[in-house]
Amino acid sequence: MPRPPVLFPLLLLLLPPLAPGLGLRGAGGRRPQCGPCRPERCTAPARCPAPRIAERDECGCCALCLGAEGASCGGRAGARCGPGLVCASRAAGAGPEGTGLCVCAQRGAVCGSDGRSYPSVCALRLRARHAPRAHPGHLHKARDGPCEFGESGFRPNVRQRVPRWVPGTGRAKAVFPCRLLPAPVVVLPPRSVHNVTGAQVYLSCEVRAVPTPVITWRKVTQSPEGTQVLEDLPGDHVNIGVQVRGGPSDHEATAWILINPLRKEDEGVYQCHSANVVGEAQSHGTVMVTGLSKHQVLRFPALGDCGLRNIDHRMREKSSHGSFCFVKSWKNCMQTGF
Repeated sequence: MPRPPVLFPLLLLLLPPLAPGLGLRGAGGRRPQCGPCRPERCTAPARCPAPRIAERDECGCCALCLGAEGASCGGRAGARCGPGLVCASRAAGAGPEGTGLCVCAQRGAVCGSDGRSYPSVCALRLRARHAPRAHPGHLHKARDGPCEFGESGFRPNVRQRVPRWVPGTGRAKAVFPCRLLPAPVVVLPPRSVHNVTGAQVYLSCEVRAVPTPVITWRKVTQSPEGTQVLEDLPGDHVNIGVQVRGGPSDHEATAWILINPLRKEDEGVYQCHSANVVGEAQSHGTVMVTGLSKHQVLRFPALGDCGLRNIDHRMREKSSHGSFCFVKSWKNCMQTGF
């Protein structure tokens, strides 16, 4: 009669014991090392950043807050992110080793059903959770991308009746929201400059608005009758150039006007005018010109060498007093006019 094999029992004796965290689950899905749940022994969790983003710990007993967008996650504490968020690693030294930040799994701005723009769909959901008394689903994503004019039936600066859920009544009531689309605002007005004839000067202004505004430059003069005259620039002036680009932030535009060479007749008030479908705004800067004596000589690069075609990628080099140089080789800017 053959002898029973003894190799298999010996192998079982040589296997290492299971780690505590990998133990088999007992009845009801609870891990044996968790023990009976005693809620009175649980540490009271801090106030969660928003309602309904709390979970139970791995033993299914104590309540824990899930991280909102931008919260720390991972590490020894094992902090977890809320629904729709993932734990993304961050640069070395930016936080404790092995930790990250909760970021939205769906990147990109979205337009909400309330006509507001949100940096992410997770931010929109967080906003919706902060209004628990409203009708469920009242705030949702209307579409991808930031809201534009006319979104969700809103008109600029017009208060319209929209339905809002009335708690406990089972019906909606028409109310007036207070949200208005922002009119253009000049966040960085043009400053006044003073230079000599033959020099090169520029004015700039930054405007913020939704939707992004259109910016134009005008020279303000007085007619013989004493009325104000606005001359659109550059017009026929061969020594004046204008450039406009978006930025530096969302829903902003920046415009420059460059005068090279500066002439005595260029002296005056210059208006930065911005407009969109919501409204308009303007700001003014003054150019003062001093005549250069024939015994004085100043040499400036031509407009084609350091003018508008170089502003876009060279304008960010600043001199010690905070003004801009158009060309990298210019290490010392004029105190006024550049």
